[in-house]
Amino acid sequence: MSIDQTATPSAQQTPVKIDVWSDVACPWCYVGKRRLETALADFDGPVEIEYHSFELSPDTPVDFEGTAADFLARHKGMPLAQVETMLGQMTELAAAEGLDYDFEHVHQTKTLKAHELLHHAKEHGRQGEMKERLLKAYFVEGKHVGYVDTLVELAAEVGLDADAARAALDAGTHADDVAADIAQARAFGIQGVPFYVLENRYGISGAQSPDVFRQALAQVAAERAGLAEEPVA
Repeated sequence: MSIDQTATPSAQQTPVKIDVWSDVACPWCYVGKRRLETALADFDGPVEIEYHSFELSPDTPVDFEGTAADFLARHKGMPLAQVETMLGQMTELAAAEGLDYDFEHVHQTKTLKAHELLHHAKEHGRQGEMKERLLKAYFVEGKHVGYVDTLVELAAEVGLDADAARAALDAGTHADDVAADIAQARAFGIQGVPFYVLENRYGISGAQSPDVFRQALAQVAAERAGLAEEPVA
């Protein structure tokens, strides 16, 4: 299930704005997306979600030679066996959210162009669909999301014009938008993702349980109704 923009029950209500900093190559970001969606399924009000760029490993080459486990072992300086155990645990955790991770076939790559595509998709009202498609392509299907050709194919699958997507990626049209997102993350003190900001006031770090999201949403709703006493920490 994918809930990227929810509009119930009143069209006259102002949507709750949720800004999400995440990376396409972040396994916790996909899990967090599902947990937020679970919470939103119980929320009686409109929500607007906007995804923002964050590169966990900006120095990753487009064509990394090796597996996801190889990359993490080198990047974190951990024994390969320990990393493989961690990925196995992550796979089980993701499965509990209905996600079929396949780390054996993940193409570790630089995600800059994928973030540019997400900004292009936002311009055309397809950012939520594009985010879901990119995460599934990366973690489940083993697609190489560092390649422009692959990104264009995925863009077309969510209803974007393929030629326009390619032109934007080739020209780096949204490179400045990606940089602005990353600069904003630094300004907020965000050091890891996923990171959620509700109504530009409440920050939630990590792929928290649906109950944590429910609590924050309830706090926002209560404040709007003039019933809140103390903000969520």
